[in-house]
Amino acid sequence: MYFERIGLVDENFAYRENMYVGTAGDRIVYIDTVAPSDEQIEMLGERYDGKGKVLMPAFVNSHGHSPMSLLRGYGEGLPLDRWLNELIFPFEAKLYDEAAYWGTLLTMAESIRYGIVSTTDMYDWNDSLVKAVVQAGCKNNIGRAVMNFTDDFVDNKAFNEMVETIRLYDGFDYGKIITDASIHAEYTNNDKSIIAVVEAAKKYDVNMHVHVSETQFEVEGCKERHNGMSPVEYLNSLGVFDQPTVAAHCVWLSDADREILKAKNVTVASNPISNLKLASGICEVQKLYDMGINVGIGTDSASSNNNLDFFEEMKAFANLGKLSAGDAAAMSPDKVLYSATRAGALAQGRNNCGLVKEGFKADLIVVDTEVPNMQPVHDMIYNLVFSASGKDVVLTMCDGKVLYKDGEYKTIDVEKTYAEVETARKTILASL
Repeated sequence: MYFERIGLVDENFAYRENMYVGTAGDRIVYIDTVAPSDEQIEMLGERYDGKGKVLMPAFVNSHGHSPMSLLRGYGEGLPLDRWLNELIFPFEAKLYDEAAYWGTLLTMAESIRYGIVSTTDMYDWNDSLVKAVVQAGCKNNIGRAVMNFTDDFVDNKAFNEMVETIRLYDGFDYGKIITDASIHAEYTNNDKSIIAVVEAAKKYDVNMHVHVSETQFEVEGCKERHNGMSPVEYLNSLGVFDQPTVAAHCVWLSDADREILKAKNVTVASNPISNLKLASGICEVQKLYDMGINVGIGTDSASSNNNLDFFEEMKAFANLGKLSAGDAAAMSPDKVLYSATRAGALAQGRNNCGLVKEGFKADLIVVDTEVPNMQPVHDMIYNLVFSASGKDVVLTMCDGKVLYKDGEYKTIDVEKTYAEVETARKTILASL
């Protein structure tokens, strides 16, 4: 595709006007202030008029549970521990493969609509999840979350499925699917299961994904269970952070915790709206930025969010970062955009993604600026973070393939998806 005279968020997350960008195959192959030759244009294919538009990297959702779109609006008004134990876990116990497929496909449709092309997922029913992601044309890091309290770990279903997922799907679909080893959390596992997951991650050389210090209740409970250690200290003592790790939430961190995360090059996946909804707290992102810790942005699930509008997530991420820092100048918009794109790609192990740069994967979105909420423009980067809406996305591309354009989904039958999700929802509720 050939984008002409389009605004651009460049590889340094600065805004440039009237740029020319070309993609071929799955790569970005041309970026310049002048148009390519007629011969080059012919090779690039479809021409896209960029007037009133901005081209930027597609988003990377650093923490999600994709099949949980089935639970959107379910279990409202409860804190995390009651929300999980009284409503979410019982509902999930009734899930089945087809329901997980349609729930994931609905999440992929919503993600594509809002400019997300890659998600770091932690869940179950991985065959169905992979099937839906491939159908949608997206990328995902997929980890089967392990929960275990027993000493006899040999036949643990979740652990065995996690290993099987890694063996079957790591690098699947031309590298679009990457697998992670996943511990649900400190409070849902014992030492033996955590050590087993760490050993598997090292054996298969895959990343780790774990919930960490999401609530004050979790941190206090961990200290009681493990001789005064915080979740970060405890997980580190068992080697969890020896592999590249995405630590989701990290709301309740001490200075010592942050030093460990920095030393171990852990990526923090901040989930601001989910943490607000469940009254879990506010991640102090500016402190992480100041220490040079890689910070991605996650939506968490549609059930604790309740939507996947990534522009909404960025704005909350930025404003809560300012609030927690007590500094209106904190959370510069270029850093926020980096967290929403490049930081997440690096955390996934996708080193050639997350930037508009020649030679990088063509994971791109186009944002319409000729809408009331984007006018006037004093600073386009600020507008993208604080003014834009997911509904301003008019084109989403993953690996050079257009997945959504001007209201049309290219890979997903959304009407059928809505109907199948409703059938699954009713079936599960009837069985509870």
